[in-house]
Order: sequence, then structure tokens, then C-alpha cells
Amino acid sequence: MSFKLGLTGSIGMGKSTTAQMFADASCAVWDADAAVHRLYAPNGLAIAPVAELVPDALNGDTLDREILRDAIRADTTLLPKIEKIVHPLVGQDRARFIENATADILVFDIPILFETGGNKAMDAVACVSVDADTQRTRVLARGTMSEEDFQMILSRQMPIEEKRALSDYVIETDTLDHAQTQVLAIVEDIKRKLQNA
Repeated sequence: MSFKLGLTGSIGMGKSTTAQMFADASCAVWDADAAVHRLYAPNGLAIAPVAELVPDALNGDTLDREILRDAIRADTTLLPKIEKIVHPLVGQDRARFIENATADILVFDIPILFETGGNKAMDAVACVSVDADTQRTRVLARGTMSEEDFQMILSRQMPIEEKRALSDYVIETDTLDHAQTQVLAIVEDIKRKLQNA
């Protein structure tokens, strides 16, 4: 029986780096964003149904994410329709991961874990967190997102204070060493729970 740990946090909080730390500690990690990328990859399962909603975004056997993003910005009803297509496909991807995983601890890297109710399927939740200034600096330093894009994403996510309050573990990602220490402590805590189960 594997332990399911949800890993969440807001954009720019260091979730991907933290997920890698869990992987390095012999946990099996499933990444929701990577699953979405697979669905949008050439011949991915989301391409045809999403292209029906936004035909202009279809570019050969892929979707132009820039055109898709602009369409979502222009039409507020579009995102829920796309989510209705993509979320079940992501769920199928996650189910395949669970079926094939052999590790004792399965980590589910899901940015909108609480927003989608995914936390109910977890044995525990860890939230990565950092102060708002550091978060903003990290996101804008990537050079892939404007301040407006960043604010739009934040507006769709639960405030980090709420995520922290709802989580079983909070991982401060102010430094790599600090985050690493906390990840290893969580892994040890879960291993103790598994031994005592």
C-alpha cells in the first residue's frame, strides 16, 4: 500500500524543485503540468476536442498555446469548457501512474489540488511556500510571463495562506538547503507512519 502525498503551492513557490527533491528521496512523482503537456503534445488526447472549441489554435498535429492563451483571455467562458475536457484526461493519466508505481510514497505535484478537490484523494498534503516578493521575482525572472499573466494566474488560485492552513506539511522554499531538510523530514515522517500502520 503506497502513501499518497499531494504537493501543492502557488506559482513561483518552488514546487517543481521540491518535487525533484522528493524524487531524489526515492518517491515516485506524478506531475500534473507534465500530464497536461502530454495531452497537448503532437497527437495528444486533448488536441482534437480543444481544437473544436478553438479551431484557430490548431497547428498541424499540435495546439498553438499562445493562440489558446489569447482566446482564453478574450472569452471568459472558454477556460471552464477546456477544463471540462482536460481534467478527466489528466485523471486517467494519474490513475495509470498509480497503477504502475512501485514506490512506498507517491507524490502528486498538483498546483490546483485544493481548488479541484484533489486533496480528498490524498493521505496528506504538503504545501510549498515563500514570501510574495520572492514569488513575484521568481515568476517574472523566467521571462515567459507578464505581470498581467502572473496576476491572472494568482486570481484563479486559492490564496497561499489558505493552502498552508489546509495542508499537513508546509515547506518553506526560501533556500534550497532549507527546503531539502524539510523534504527529508517529511519522507521520514511518512515512512514512520507506514511502519506503524
